[in-house]
Amino acid sequence: MTIKAELKRKALHMGGLLVPLSYLLFGRDITLALTGFIFFSFVALEPFRIIESFRDRIKHRLRLYVKPDVMESVERIERFADEIAREHEHHRVAAHIYFAAAAFINLYFFSPATAVGAITVATVGDAMAAIVGKSLGRHRFKNGKSLEGSLAYFVSGVLILWPFLSLPLAIVGSFVGMVAEFYDFPPDDNFSNQLTVSLAVYIASALL
Repeated sequence: MTIKAELKRKALHMGGLLVPLSYLLFGRDITLALTGFIFFSFVALEPFRIIESFRDRIKHRLRLYVKPDVMESVERIERFADEIAREHEHHRVAAHIYFAAAAFINLYFFSPATAVGAITVATVGDAMAAIVGKSLGRHRFKNGKSLEGSLAYFVSGVLILWPFLSLPLAIVGSFVGMVAEFYDFPPDDNFSNQLTVSLAVYIASALL
């Protein structure tokens, strides 16, 4: 993926910050309801994205009932989605579904500080790692990730978590999140990244 497409993808990915923002503004219950609704909406729309023949039939029917300029907008959105999608996402579950599922689990099971911090780190840290890694990465590992990108994740993660947690917990959470981002833990890094940060903070807070 080109740096231009990566920037577009990460700009869209930053929309995940609406979840912690909603938590801070409206509280746990409303944010849980909104996140759950978004998750099930994503799941319901996923067949339109993955199954090309199904999508083509829907577009064919739409052309019978909507104006050409509306169809141009639909196809423009489709091209944009294809441009920023990872190769595996053309045939498998997309990142935003994993992100919404992990955010819901975080909000339901963990404390406000841990949940808000983990979701924010997973959103911003992942974006920083990708952007810095692609633009400034010079020391590459076998999996294509860079030392510079990983350090960008770690530093941004500490700065994000520190206002919510103690410095030792911020360091632990950010380090574990960096490792999860580096190795792309299954089923998807947008899922595993959030939850590894939360679990690391939870376990560390019980030990420290």
